[in-house]
Amino acid sequence: MRPKTHKTLNLKLLTLALLVAFFLLFVLRSNFTSTSNDLNQYNLSSTSQTSLPKASTTKCSNSCTKIPPSLSQALIHYATSAITPQQTLKEISVSARILEKLSPCNFLVFGLGHDSLMWSELNHGGRTIFLEEDESWIEQIRRTFPMLESYHVRYDSKVNEAENLMEVGKGAECREVRDPRYSICQLALKGLPSIVYETRWDVIMVDAPTGYYDEAPGRMSAIYTAGMMARNRNGFGETHVFVHDVNRMVEDKFSITFLCHKYMKKQQGRLRHFTIPTHTDNLDMPFCPQ
Repeated sequence: MRPKTHKTLNLKLLTLALLVAFFLLFVLRSNFTSTSNDLNQYNLSSTSQTSLPKASTTKCSNSCTKIPPSLSQALIHYATSAITPQQTLKEISVSARILEKLSPCNFLVFGLGHDSLMWSELNHGGRTIFLEEDESWIEQIRRTFPMLESYHVRYDSKVNEAENLMEVGKGAECREVRDPRYSICQLALKGLPSIVYETRWDVIMVDAPTGYYDEAPGRMSAIYTAGMMARNRNGFGETHVFVHDVNRMVEDKFSITFLCHKYMKKQQGRLRHFTIPTHTDNLDMPFCPQ
């Protein structure tokens, strides 16, 4: 999740473009709502009067055109920062399109970095939570972006245990759909903040923890738990799950196994996009579709 400092100008321009596009959409939606209200008032008035009302100038409140302070800060930050998101232009665009459709929504991100402000603002008005393994990194990011909601989490696994954990995940206890807190599957993350388990997530991004060397925590449990939270979603609907760095063995194999190949909607570069339906209204649904 942490971006490297040697980023291209294209990524910086993309970040700014996405945030500007979101602002324009925000303004258009506000103006559309205001115009609709004016038309409704006119229709109501015209039904009770025999003559047309006098022409009047449409008044728009400041909220129609005033840029939200958090979005303003994001634009300034990315316009003046040399650090840009780790994902490529095309990868970011995949997630941004989904957030454009769903926001404001509930968005859970495994990982915290300089791109976190971008993700938060692409979900403007919704709730975005970031989970990070490095406490000192959390404090550093909080000093820069105090408005971001982030929590420290601990991972017990290591990348060099991935093969064994894959075998563990084939057991019946790991295929049972339930709240991860009460699962007996070794892959389930049971020590996350309670708000993570109690929220119905619309979008989940797995871009952490660290997974590029043998002693690193790896993303085995994060991927498995993201899939289980999607299946255990209360009510109806589906959860969009994104996994980054699928060029690596763990992210590749664990996403296909526990998020299911037939649930995969798209792969762009190192990013995979899955849509996983809730299983709570039909517990007889297979873990993965046949």
